[in-house]
Amino acid sequence: MEKIVSLCKRRGFIFQASEIYGGLNGVWDYGPLGVELKRNLKDYWWRVMVRERDDVVGLDGAILTHPAALKASGHVDTFSDPMLQCDICKRRFRADQVPPITPAVSRFAINFVDEKEDSVGTAFVSAGGASGEDAKRKAKIQTGLVRPPTATNYQSSWMETETDVSRTSCPECGAEMSDPRQFNLMFRTHMGATEDESSIAYLRPETAQSIFVQFKNVLDTARKKLPFGIAQIGKAFRNEINPRNYIFRSREFEQMELEYFCRPEQDMELLDYWLEERLKFYENIGIARDRLHVLTVPDAERAFYSQGTYDIEYAFPFGMQELEGIAYRTDYDLTQHQKASGKALDYFDEETKQRFTPHVIEPSAGVDRTVLALLCEGYDEETVTDDKGKSETRIVLRFHPRIAPIKCGIFPLLKNNEQ
Repeated sequence: MEKIVSLCKRRGFIFQASEIYGGLNGVWDYGPLGVELKRNLKDYWWRVMVRERDDVVGLDGAILTHPAALKASGHVDTFSDPMLQCDICKRRFRADQVPPITPAVSRFAINFVDEKEDSVGTAFVSAGGASGEDAKRKAKIQTGLVRPPTATNYQSSWMETETDVSRTSCPECGAEMSDPRQFNLMFRTHMGATEDESSIAYLRPETAQSIFVQFKNVLDTARKKLPFGIAQIGKAFRNEINPRNYIFRSREFEQMELEYFCRPEQDMELLDYWLEERLKFYENIGIARDRLHVLTVPDAERAFYSQGTYDIEYAFPFGMQELEGIAYRTDYDLTQHQKASGKALDYFDEETKQRFTPHVIEPSAGVDRTVLALLCEGYDEETVTDDKGKSETRIVLRFHPRIAPIKCGIFPLLKNNEQ
């Protein structure tokens, strides 16, 4: 990953946002080559998902979202992650990123002293899975990270503490973490001249809700019959506790989403259909199928409204991670918005004379994650030898022609002075 990140900056693919001011954590700018790669990816997705199909239309929803819409969808009350904060270095982490302390982990209390041998504080450090003298040596290494600013030394006496399996240790310094608390991930702002409860709005945390809210308008104007889909590419914003892995998880990102509306009895058949369609898409942009993994998300890990979910994962250098989720969301979203707004969001079938709320299959892909997968897949180091027998290793990016930022090169003829 370090080589890829360095290459992306040198070649003009991706830059840290506001870099000259120290950077904006979790936010990235795409340079000349990066913006072409990203544009080619989005254009091909739109061509495959919308322009080449008769059953899908497009939408470009607003980023600013009415709080009532996000209240109805559950985002205002439940769109949060449990957060932990280190008591010493003050770093913050998502709870699922910090493994709990187990009985095999040794922890020690270090008594810090100043030049007068007066006590100035005590800190707890973790020694990993070590024990005995190895544990003490590992714990001593961490004292520079947890040492109080007025301390000049630490006492040689050590106190081994009992391990508390309900607590966690900081991945950075090993100190004890705070109890988890819920942290809402949405960016909140105010619209208008006053800043009170009546002027609150949110930057959308996903692009899907504008599709559900506009379902009736699209149905009436596009005059589609079930099954049909509404597609959208757009920015979404989440105030991630700990953005990580380059552009894989960031605070500002783009999504390519399709909400495919159908009858309830078509659900699982269409879920499998869209899984295969999406796998073909990745193959067609140069990501080999053997580099992809399909995870059938277990019942306990699915969203409560989902009756079936597949995750398409890619083998990134930092592990197998999700590229796209394909979820059967039932009729949850349309039903919630119908109840909250009092507006009809159902469908009338002219043939059967039935009125019902459509169910939906949602293939949702991350633009930035897919760009990162393309960079990882295209990265190659090759050894070349010149006519004098001198060899060198050079880095190249082998993109599929559909998404390559440069399609061809035209070079002037050079006169060979040696002949």
